[in-house]
Amino acid sequence: MATAEEPVQRPKPPAEAPREPEVNKLFRMVMKHEASDLHLKVGQAPMMRLRGDIRRTQVPALTQEDMERLLLPLLTAKHRKILDEEGGVDFSYVVGQDECRFRVSLFRQRNRLSLVARRVNNVIPSFKDLGLPESIEKLCNFPEGLVILAGVTGSGKSTTIAAMLDYVNEKEPLHILTIEDPIEFTFTDKKAYINQREIGLDSRDWHKALKDAVRQDPDVILVGELRDVETFEAAVHAAETGHLVFGTIHAASAATTINRILDLFPPDKHRAIRAALANNLRAIVAQKLVKGIKKPRVPTNEIMICNPIVRKLISEGQDAKLLDAMRACAQEGMVDFTENLRQLVDRGDVEKEVALEVAPNKEALMMALKGIKVAAPGII
Repeated sequence: MATAEEPVQRPKPPAEAPREPEVNKLFRMVMKHEASDLHLKVGQAPMMRLRGDIRRTQVPALTQEDMERLLLPLLTAKHRKILDEEGGVDFSYVVGQDECRFRVSLFRQRNRLSLVARRVNNVIPSFKDLGLPESIEKLCNFPEGLVILAGVTGSGKSTTIAAMLDYVNEKEPLHILTIEDPIEFTFTDKKAYINQREIGLDSRDWHKALKDAVRQDPDVILVGELRDVETFEAAVHAAETGHLVFGTIHAASAATTINRILDLFPPDKHRAIRAALANNLRAIVAQKLVKGIKKPRVPTNEIMICNPIVRKLISEGQDAKLLDAMRACAQEGMVDFTENLRQLVDRGDVEKEVALEVAPNKEALMMALKGIKVAAPGII
């Protein structure tokens, strides 16, 4: 019993659990439905991308006040400054205790806030999980050189490249260094050990991060997107100095990737760039996502491996013959979209009608599905 001199010690009330950001309700809705993207726009109900299609939800339409209340608390002071000065900012966002990660693009349109958030799986899938061609493993075993993942926005490039890096992580005692904007997949060290650097958080800018990279003793480097002259030249320099370099680019096919890179440079530099590609490029993987039967979406791929024939065609500017080279060298692990779509249909992963919709050459795919192979013409 307490005496008069001893004040009664009152129990402290239990601390309130920190409240989740209100916007997490919308992110969790995406997680529940296994949608790939969340879209928020003033004047519209929140929308999700399900099986490749945009679907409106039953949530009431959002006002500008709703958007500011939901989204501005997510921003750091630095991100808020970028949004105010540049009109848009990209960052990664984690729901709960690393339950799910989203790649977020918050931007202004017609002076109002809009958001697009891509859901990134916590678990890095294997090649088999993704249904990628078997030859994809071969591209992870080069000792040095440049491997490019090509595709439009939303084609699953980041997922495929994460699977490739994790394959290396499981097999080799190497140092893997990633430079990303923002970080999407987070890796766990296995046989390799991995350092992941985010632009704006861990390094001031791309130039500084890429300059530092070759001094950090990496064996494998992910340079993120080959978006300009600076990032491409840094990637090539790293490849020339004995590193295996992975990068992504916005291009529709393996052959058009060459022109997409050349477009970064003035015409008088094109010959030198072709020479650099012929010497340092090891492979291009182009990818699209199509509606699947067993899964919502599955990748279809085109793989071009730089053998002597491909290097000669790139060097001499004969890009129109690269597709024929892929077909002629199928035994080396190369595949074009037509053949890969045929494989996906035969495997029961994609409906025939869906494959024909996305096929670059419907007639060629129809013939392939009937078992008719067209011989590749002479290349050289």
